[in-house]
Formats: sequence, C-alpha cells, structure tokens
Amino acid sequence: MSNGPISRRAVLGGVVGAASLAAMPAFAQSDTTEFTPPASATVRNNVSSFRMLRWEDYFENTRNGAILADTTSRALHFWSEDLSIYRLYPTSVPLSEDLTRLGRTEIVKKVVNPSWRPTPAMRLRNPEWPDVVEGGAKDNPMGTRAMHLSWTYYRIHGTHDTRKIGRRSSNGCIGLYNEHVEELYEFAKIGTQVLLI
Repeated sequence: MSNGPISRRAVLGGVVGAASLAAMPAFAQSDTTEFTPPASATVRNNVSSFRMLRWEDYFENTRNGAILADTTSRALHFWSEDLSIYRLYPTSVPLSEDLTRLGRTEIVKKVVNPSWRPTPAMRLRNPEWPDVVEGGAKDNPMGTRAMHLSWTYYRIHGTHDTRKIGRRSSNGCIGLYNEHVEELYEFAKIGTQVLLI
C-alpha cells in the first residue's frame, strides 16, 4: 500500500468495484466458466423472446403462403405454402385502436421502392406533411418494399426509421425493418393470405 495521499478516483473506484461485485449473480462471481440454467428456466426459440406459433391455429391451409400479423406481440409470422420456410419478424403496429384494422385479407400488389402519399385522414391530422415522398428517397416512410393488402390504404412495408419497430407508431400499416421486408417480399406473392389479430 502506498504512503502517499489517497485520490478520490481510487476511493470511488474501490467502492464502485466492490459494489459491482456484490451486485453480480453468484455464478458470475465464481471461478467457473460454465453456467447451467435452473430446471425451471424457460427455453426460448430466439433472442427476441417472441413465441413461434402454429399456422393451424389461424389458417385452414397455407395456400399461397400465410402471414399472421399479431398487433399485441408486435410480431409478423410467415409460413410458405409448402411449410419449408417459417419466419418471425418484429414489427411496428398502429398508434391506436381506431387506426387498427383486424381480420382476414391478402396481398394484392407488391412494389419495390414505393412512393408514399399520406391518406386523407393523415392529411387532416398532419397538414404539414408533404403530398408525396418518392420511392428510393432516404426518408421515405414506406421503406424499400411494400405489399398492398386488399383493404384500401393498408400495407405491410419497410421503414427507414428503425426506432418505430416494436412500438405503436404507424398510421395503420404493419412496418418492418427494411432488410426484413425485403426478405418477406421475396417469399410472399400476390394472393398470400394475411390475418391481422
């Protein structure tokens, strides 16, 4: 130990270090590198902790593929027609219940680099918004891909604003990260059945 003056940094470092060690779980403080979860621990299928669902609980068949958009868990599930592909994506969902439409629909149109135009209802709520944002623009709210549903103004699309994913943030559409919507765009086809719950 040094006989010189004790610095504030040394004292705080010692206190914070001891407090950090005390706050660590016992397995992190031990010398072993192995950790065995308790028998009661839940096994999760991926790091997002979304639940994998069974298509049979929501669809009669997977003809043309099936998309389930769960607005409660903010997740989109996709099953290919032959069931060789299953994907689970985090999504953004509508801001409020009055903007949310639930039920069965299908994909009726697919667009690469879609243009975005606010709906009449959006224009009333936000008159300052532009009339159009062209496809491919960096700030395009539709992202890089859009799949139109049979309901007017409703889409499954990408977003440039990644902060929206996992939140109530859309004006009615289901939003995905651009890289996810690009993958889904390749899997889905005109006629893919969609269920929003």
